[in-house]
Amino acid sequence: MSPVLAGVLQLLALVAALGLSYRPLGDHMARVYSSEKHLRPEKWIYKAIGANPSVEMRWPAYLRGVLAFSAVSVLFLYLLQRVQGSLPGSLGFVSIDPDQAFNTAASFVANTNWQSYYGEQAMGHVVQTGGLAVQNFVSAAVGMAVAVALVRGFARSRTGELGNFWADLVRGVVRILLPMAVIGALVLVACGAIQNFSGIHEVGQFGGGTQQWNGGAVASQEVIKELGTNGGGYFNANSAHPFENPNGLSNLFEIYLILVIPFALTRTFGRMVGSIKQGYAILGTMAAIWIGFTALMMWTEFAGRGPAFELAGGAMEGKETRFGIAGSSLFSVATTLTSTGAVNSFHSSYTGFGGGLTMLGMQLGEIAPGGVGSGLYGMLIMAVIAVFIAGLMVGRTPEYLGKKIGTREIKFAACYILVTPALVLCFTAASFVLDTPSHSMTNSGAHGFSEILYAFTSGANNNGSAFAGLNADTQWFNSTIGLAMLLGRFLPMVFVLALAGSLAEQAPVPETAGTLRTEKPLFTGLLVGTIMIIAGLTYFPALALGPLAEGLAA
Repeated sequence: MSPVLAGVLQLLALVAALGLSYRPLGDHMARVYSSEKHLRPEKWIYKAIGANPSVEMRWPAYLRGVLAFSAVSVLFLYLLQRVQGSLPGSLGFVSIDPDQAFNTAASFVANTNWQSYYGEQAMGHVVQTGGLAVQNFVSAAVGMAVAVALVRGFARSRTGELGNFWADLVRGVVRILLPMAVIGALVLVACGAIQNFSGIHEVGQFGGGTQQWNGGAVASQEVIKELGTNGGGYFNANSAHPFENPNGLSNLFEIYLILVIPFALTRTFGRMVGSIKQGYAILGTMAAIWIGFTALMMWTEFAGRGPAFELAGGAMEGKETRFGIAGSSLFSVATTLTSTGAVNSFHSSYTGFGGGLTMLGMQLGEIAPGGVGSGLYGMLIMAVIAVFIAGLMVGRTPEYLGKKIGTREIKFAACYILVTPALVLCFTAASFVLDTPSHSMTNSGAHGFSEILYAFTSGANNNGSAFAGLNADTQWFNSTIGLAMLLGRFLPMVFVLALAGSLAEQAPVPETAGTLRTEKPLFTGLLVGTIMIIAGLTYFPALALGPLAEGLAA
């Protein structure tokens, strides 16, 4: 079987698995977030934290809950790393330096999981399982809660109430993420991923000599890393490591985990607003971009020119032979079009255009299908922008799902789409103006520029993957990327919740003959065009200096 055919078959199998999961999972999540009942374990949690899950919140109160919970999480994870040397199960590792502890705490709480350290050489079992793995669950649940709050803004009328943050947070963990993670971990163990609490031990190498390895609760952390679109690996090689991702079957399963909740949330959206067709329109937009990026990535990596590429069957540098070009391309597109950031190959070794696609996927806002929760609310913001553009073209007041998109709403949406590009471009420019940051680059020229552009694109978009040619473990990059991650995560949430509150206060607008039909393929096409134009106009000059210049020079 040719590698290209194998890639097509993997893509078809993945689409089939996602299709089978779409309806039951989407409907289940809609029931979870619409239920008025509380499970007994949930009641115990509410009592422990002193929350009343039945009290509805307006958007400022909901936002305060998000920020307060995240601030406490950052502080807890920072302190846990700073005292690691005194904890049991530390495997002899010392406490983490202040700048790196801040970077890692910001990273995992912001659902970015950027790692400027070697996981197997820095973090003990307590920090991995009691700190990082816990944040993989709750940071994903925070994103889902914010997305559901925005959906309620569209679904409700004449009220500013968006639900209860604490109830949404706990339900997301207890009823959705935890059960799926348990089943997924068992699948990964069956595929060969390790799950233990062993210490550091020596193993023999082929040809003589020994090598040190430490074990860990890898399968359980790997599954929520993908399922919650987190991305931080137990080992530095991430999902290219055989302990995390042993074979082609586990690789395809991990890609499925990355995509299943973000795609299924469009069904949840349709259910909660009372129109399944609206959910299909958002799904169609996400799927069109995802399939287009996947096809382009496979083409550019299989079509590498030169004797080395021809002998290897394509651009195999930096890719595992267990997965090949097809499995690596599928994974790289899934992880950069979502906020996952896990890698099973090294994006710095991709062709110029292939590396550019991974960057562009993040720069679109990671909305196809995007992160758990963040992909849906990012796509709905883009839908608001698209409706506004359509209203300007036909001279009508823009409306979406029975709500008018006025001056206030479009200001919130505009602020949302401007935050991340400002962070990426300003921090990238500062890194080249100052003398010290540029010393961290392994490469010069266009590829060196891409290394730093990729780092801040990944951080501000809460992705977490890296070009792998940049030494980011410096005070400058630990501090600035940490700030980019926090601002890139929580500033957009301010505008999302403000928009949700504004929409929930409106009275529904009756549909007329002139109302734009946002459930039709025409609107899906308009939405795809809006996304590509906004990202293209914003990032094209920077991309032209980096991956495009490198690709054209190849």
